[in-house]
Order: sequence, then structure tokens, then C-alpha cells
Amino acid sequence: MNNEIHAPDPPRRAARGVIVLLLWLLALGALGAYSAWQLRISSDLRAFLPAPRTSLQHLLLRELGQGAGARTLLLAIRTPDAERAAALSSALRARLIASGQFNTVQNGSGDLQQIAPALLPYRYLLAPTLDHQRFDAAYLRSELEQRLDDLGAPGASVLKPLLPSDPTLETLKLAERWAPRHAPPLRHGVWYADSAALLLLETRAAGFDPDAQARAVRVIEQAWAGLPQHAQAHLELNGPGYFGVVVQALTRHTAEHLGWAAGGGLVLLLLLAYRSVRAVLLAALPLLSAALVGTTVLALVFGGAHGLTLAFGITLLGVAQEYPLRLLSHRRIGEDPRASARALGPVLLLAMASTAIAYLAFFASGVAGLQQLALFTLSGILAAGLSTRYLLPMLLPVARRDAGAQRWLAALARGLTRLPRARVFAVLLALAAVFVLLLAPGPWWQNNLAALTPVPLPLLQREGVLRKALGAPDVRYLLVLEGDSAEQVLRHSAAAAPTFAPLLAQGALDTLMLPSTYLPPLAVQRARQARLPDRAQLQTALDQALRGLPYRAGLFAPFVRDVEIARTLPLLTPQAFERTPLGGLLRALLIERHGRWFGLGLVGGVRDPAALARAAQATHGLVRLVDLKTETESWVASYRQRILAALGGAALLLITVVTLGLRRWRAVLRVLAALALALLLALAALRLLVGALNLFHLVALLLAAGLGLHYALFFERARHAAADERLRTLHATLLCAASTLLAFGVYALASLPVLRALGLTVTLGIAANLLAAALLTWPRATPPAC
Repeated sequence: MNNEIHAPDPPRRAARGVIVLLLWLLALGALGAYSAWQLRISSDLRAFLPAPRTSLQHLLLRELGQGAGARTLLLAIRTPDAERAAALSSALRARLIASGQFNTVQNGSGDLQQIAPALLPYRYLLAPTLDHQRFDAAYLRSELEQRLDDLGAPGASVLKPLLPSDPTLETLKLAERWAPRHAPPLRHGVWYADSAALLLLETRAAGFDPDAQARAVRVIEQAWAGLPQHAQAHLELNGPGYFGVVVQALTRHTAEHLGWAAGGGLVLLLLLAYRSVRAVLLAALPLLSAALVGTTVLALVFGGAHGLTLAFGITLLGVAQEYPLRLLSHRRIGEDPRASARALGPVLLLAMASTAIAYLAFFASGVAGLQQLALFTLSGILAAGLSTRYLLPMLLPVARRDAGAQRWLAALARGLTRLPRARVFAVLLALAAVFVLLLAPGPWWQNNLAALTPVPLPLLQREGVLRKALGAPDVRYLLVLEGDSAEQVLRHSAAAAPTFAPLLAQGALDTLMLPSTYLPPLAVQRARQARLPDRAQLQTALDQALRGLPYRAGLFAPFVRDVEIARTLPLLTPQAFERTPLGGLLRALLIERHGRWFGLGLVGGVRDPAALARAAQATHGLVRLVDLKTETESWVASYRQRILAALGGAALLLITVVTLGLRRWRAVLRVLAALALALLLALAALRLLVGALNLFHLVALLLAAGLGLHYALFFERARHAAADERLRTLHATLLCAASTLLAFGVYALASLPVLRALGLTVTLGIAANLLAAALLTWPRATPPAC
């Protein structure tokens, strides 16, 4: 079989090709420049969560990204020298506060400094002392006597500056009220446990914004690197925000390395298959066009896109790599590539349309990230397919070798043609797959998002230990209050607080932070203010209390002055409180959404969830206990049902398009039967290998189905083609399958659950589709010998 010629391309055709290439590259450059200028890249992972439909879902979506639990960072300075650790902790805290990147930075030493000067006059209205006491002679006498004992104890240096203006220590009571209930023990004035000084931070950045969290982490690392003697200790970071940074870096590193490996292997495969560097380079233009058109459309329609949309979208554009490969393999020796493209055109357009329909299902998901993904992939597929059909043939040289004229390919084709009882074997495979799906143990779907986390288990375990030691808020349980106004929510919070007090006393939970913990409702503030004595009454009571005590005369004049000021202060509103350094904490607990106000109760160290639920019920509707794990799993399940329903609608539309495109009911049945068999086989294999399926398996099955449908469509076309054309179809299909398996097979080996799910599913799906297409759509009539 002589399969090579050496006639050069005509000069006119070559010149026309150069012009088309330059114009094509110029257009791609313009698209790239526009995308780079206009497209805003987001990193907020909530774009891939279902659109909230209720007030509670809006609140949960906000809490998942901006709640205190999601914005918490836990730091440990590890060194056996407690004094050095304390010095480093204090210095690091000062630098982090000065950076402005954090709402709070606590290490056990700065509790009093957190109370801003603007709040100090309000201490008598904020602290609960006046709820059950009056500043009479008896109470002041007991407090002053206690201060004498305190001045003789360790830590007196902290009390001494407070004593003249605050002998009842309302400032310390507030600091204790706003600090974690079960904080680590103090050594050298800072939290120190397990040979480490501990710090608790709350970032201003949202927890679901890994880029912003990464900036906060860099601030921490730079502040740490600038401390003297930091080399003699080790800084350990932990918490949800840090996990996002770790996962982003790990995903990027893994994807880059695997992508380079797969890309290099693909280029080598194509060079071996076509033996033409020029053809391989030109075949990359439709893929480049797909990516740039997709990003341009995103910029025009959405103005921006999530980073994962682009990452997954470029991965899903693997479907488009088939179009130029089909054209390269179907060229005949000496034939103008435009004639090859015309002959391939109808089935190529049908393959494009069927793939586009599959991705239309994402538009019905109601999820911004998936809608962006669908638009990116749809526009990219159309760009790749149309450029392959109309532009690439003008650039390709006339073929000098026939890709199908290879002895091994002819032998394989004859083997497939003579495969005995192929349809019976297909039916047996389908029955076996159904049997596996019906009897496979365990649930079908994985709703637990935590199971998909690539965060190393030791890091997660350490985070749990540090969170418990620091009394940080729990990331699972949340108390929710609702009202018509912020003041009503504060009233509900204050009324419900006593119901939960026994749980703290019994140890059922360690920490409870309600909005009224920071800001009492106006009625409570007004009542406390009314119990403050006037200047004359207070001075008389103070004089009586001081008799016989060794305090110098006039020492407590600042105390009398501050009480008099507090008696006439305007009551503290949420708006005024939020202008203080602690305003970020209140903003996290008191939220307005769509005309309704919500209050959040943060709990930590929950040991008895049932008792917590009973206490919430005992508030008679004032407080609702939300289990974020249960709610998000339910949310994910309902979201998946919507996607499956949309896929069902897309399947009906796909059947219609294939029927209209093939126009022969036997051909339609063969193609759709091959697709159904492949899906059954891939699902059965996944159930055996991974058990419960997740959303990423579903997305990858869609990609595999789109590619597999192409195999069946082109094999069906080959039934009515000559023998040499059948061999070219087989060559193109095998090369498309091999390139896809190479590209996604490496991801099946990744340690990251998301990449592994995509890689394994596509690999299994491609193998199943190739097998199903060979059994049900490859022609059974023996072609003439080559």
C-alpha cells in the first residue's frame, strides 16, 4: 500500500492559508486581550452552591462564607520556652492588629485593650451587674474589700490602673463575657498549652474567598518572619480559611504537574499518529479558539467568572479536541482538506449539536458557577467545531499519507466486523451492569461535602484540638433568631439567653455567643441606666463603704464621675456599636437580609446536641437550632435532583436531535442504545470502585457521554462508507479515545478527590463508550481488503 506522495501545495493555496492564519491569530489575540482586560476572576466557592430560595438559605449561604466560624484562624507558636513563646505571641499580636486585616486578634493578654475607649463609658450599661445589684454601701463595701485581696495576689499590675475608675471591675467582667469561656491557661500573660502559645484570629476576609484568605495568611507569615528570635520557634497555622489556601495551592500544583504530563503525552501521541509537526500545531488552533471565545462570552454576559469555571471548562473542552483530530484522520491522499471537511460536515455538526444539548442542562441548575460553566463550554464547543469545519481546512496541507492505510488498523477492523454475537454480548453486559447497580451496597449519592475535602487528615485533627482548646465557635451548629428589626432580634436574644445557661453550667457546651452578649437590647440598657445612683447618692454610699479601709482619700473620684456620665449617655444602638473595634463581631451576629433581621448564636464545644436542641425548642420559637451539616447535605441533595431532572429534559431533546439528524430509526436506536449501555457500564464500575457518587462524578459522566455519543455517531456513519473510509473513522475514533484517556487517566491517579473523581469517571466512561459503540454501531458487513 503506497500511502505517501511528495507533491507540494500550490502557491496560491499556500498564500491564502497564510492570510487566513494571520487573520485567525489576530482575531484570537484580540479576544485574548479583551478577556484579559474585561474578565474578572472570582474565587468565592459559593458560586457553585444552589441559589438560595428561602430566608434561611440566604442566611446559611452568607454564614458559610462570612460567618465567624469560616473566618477563624488558629495559630500556635511552638517552643518549650514559655517565656519566649509569650514574647513572640505578644509581638505577633501587635503586628497583626496594626495590619488591619483582622477583626480580632486574641492571645489572652489583650482582652482589656479590645474594649475601645468609646465603649468604656457604656460598661455599666453593657455588663450585667446592675441586673441584680445596686451601687449601695453594702455592695461597694464588699467589692472594695475584695479589691484589697486582689491587690495582694498575682496579676495585681493589671488591676491597679483600673481601680480608681472601676472598683467593681465592670471592664474585666465585660472582657470575660466577650472572651472564650473555656480559654487555655495563661502563662506569662498569654494562652499557653501543649508547649505552644495560642492565638485566635478572625479575618475581615470571607472564609469562602481563598485569595483573600491567602493574603491574610501572607500577612501573618510576613509579620512572623519580621520578629526577632522567630527562628527559635515554629508557627503553626490552622482553621477553615487556611484550609482553603492549602487546597487552592495543592489543586493548582497537582493540576499543573498532571496537565504538563498529559499535554506532553498527547503531543507525542499526535506526532506519532500524523507524523507532521505542522498538522499538530494547526490542530491546536480550534482548541485555542474554544478557550478564548468561551472567556470572551463570559466577559460579555457575566462580566466575570469563577476560577473553577475556567479550570473545569477548559477540562470539559476536551470534547472539542475530537473535531480537529477527526478532520486530520479523514483526509485522503491528494484531496483538498476542504473537501474532506465537507464530507465530514453533517455528522460533525450533529456531534456538536448533541454535545451542546448535554451542557444546556446546567442552565437549569440555578447555580451561577454551573451556568457560567455551561456558557463557557457551549460557546467553546461551537467555536472549535465551526473553526474546524470552515477555517482549519484552509490551513491544512494536502495529505501525503492516509491515516487509515495501516495493516494493524485493517486487521482490527476485520476483527470488529467479525465479532461473534456482539449484540447478545451487549445485552449480557447491560444485565450485569443493572445487577451491580441494584445490589451494590451503600447509598447511591455522597451528600457529605466533608468527604470531598483534600485537606490532610492530620491537619483536620489538629484543627479540632486547637479549636476546642481555644473555645472557638463550632462550624457545625448555629442558633438562629429572626425579627422585624435589629432591636427585636436583640430582645429575643436576651430573653432566650437564660434558657441556655444551664447547658454551660452542666458542660453540655463550652461557649455561647449571642448578639445580646455584646449589645443588650435598649430596654435592658435603659433599666440598668435607671439603677445607677446620682452623684450625691453614690458619693454617700462610697463614703460609707470606705470607712476603715486603707484607701487614700479622693482615689475613686474618677469612678463617681464615670457613673454620672453613664447616667446621661444616649443608649447604645447597633449602628453605634458597629463603629467600634468590636463592631465586626456584632456585624457577624446581627444581619439584615431582604428586609428581615437575623441573629446568630455561635456555640462551641457542643457535647450534647440533643440537649442543645431541647433548649432551642424551650424558647418557644425564639431560637432555631440549625445543623449546618444536615442543612447543606439536604441542600446538595435537592440541588442534585434539579440537575438530574434537567439532564432528563436534555436527554429527551438529545433523542429528538439525533432522530432528526440520522433520519433512520434503526440507526437512532443503535446510537442511543450504545450511549445507554456505556452509561450503565460506567455507573456500575463507579459503584464498584468508589461507592457513593458525588456531583463531580455526574459532571464527568456528562463529558464522557458527550464523547461516547461521537464514537457511536461516527461508527454509524461508517456503516454506509467504503472500506478505506471505515478505516479512517476507526483511526480517528481510536486516536480520540487514546488522547482523552491519556488526558484524564493521569487525573485518576491524583490524590485530590475532585480531580480523581473527574479523571476516573471520564476514563471509565470513555472505555465503556468505545466498547458499546464497537458492539452496537460498528458495521458488521466485511469491507473489501485494503
